[in-house]
Amino acid sequence: MPAHSRPPIIGERALTGLGKPANGGLLVHVVLNVESWAFDRPMPRKIIGAPQGIETVPDVANFNWVEYGMRVGLPRMMRSLLERELPVSISFNAGVINDYPRATQELIETGWEFVGHGLRQETLHKAEDERAVIEQTLDAIAAVTGVRPRGWLGPGLQETHDTLGLLADAGVSYVLDWAVDDLPIWLETTTRPVLAVPYSLELNDSVLFAAHDYPDSEFDRRFDATLERLVVELAQGPKIMAIPLHPHLMGVPHRIGQLERALDVLLATPEANFLTSGAIYDWYVDAEKQALAR
Repeated sequence: MPAHSRPPIIGERALTGLGKPANGGLLVHVVLNVESWAFDRPMPRKIIGAPQGIETVPDVANFNWVEYGMRVGLPRMMRSLLERELPVSISFNAGVINDYPRATQELIETGWEFVGHGLRQETLHKAEDERAVIEQTLDAIAAVTGVRPRGWLGPGLQETHDTLGLLADAGVSYVLDWAVDDLPIWLETTTRPVLAVPYSLELNDSVLFAAHDYPDSEFDRRFDATLERLVVELAQGPKIMAIPLHPHLMGVPHRIGQLERALDVLLATPEANFLTSGAIYDWYVDAEKQALAR
């Protein structure tokens, strides 16, 4: 069978026998997706269909959706997270730097970790030069933050067959695109392995409220059930609970309280330990070395 007929996952399961971090074995991974949607292109997602089925550009109604998130939802979510003094990973479209300079500066001041998320919210499959998009994204973030991102989340969690190799060439150490395990796993590239840090499709507000029209209560139900099960499974070793968030979805008035409730429940959970994606990478690499040495 040709090499590309199988995904680049190294091994069937994540390594077991890992030591837990000092503060608890449930590693909570909060990812705040901060995105730029181009006004002169079709919207990546829609909250409302086009009248008479006629697609238009500009699409003011659907642009309003994400623009509200950047203007109001993002500051609202930042307040909730900062008040609780939580570490956060920012999945960041580099286009935000020019489109929302004040928001960019306020995000830099949080001290949170920036993760590359493309130039704008547009799949890499449409890029004329994928390598250039990756390099431009990482360079632009490094220029304003002083730190070149070690991680990457593809817009829409999309990759081409070349993406992982190009990311490895660009110095990226981990990706969030592969939501296939509760622990990190290694991915094969043409040069060196890249770590897949767990992300979530099940607690992802975009999956729940944009891709599907679940009632708001579905987030609460899934959160409670996920937390209950993962705490039980900590007897087997560490687990990662990823919570991906978008300002235009969880940052609206009728949902922000759900996020705050979830964060407070986790803060009251003795086993919970909030870490950025980079900190999870560092923990796993060290824990893997220790486990293999035993």
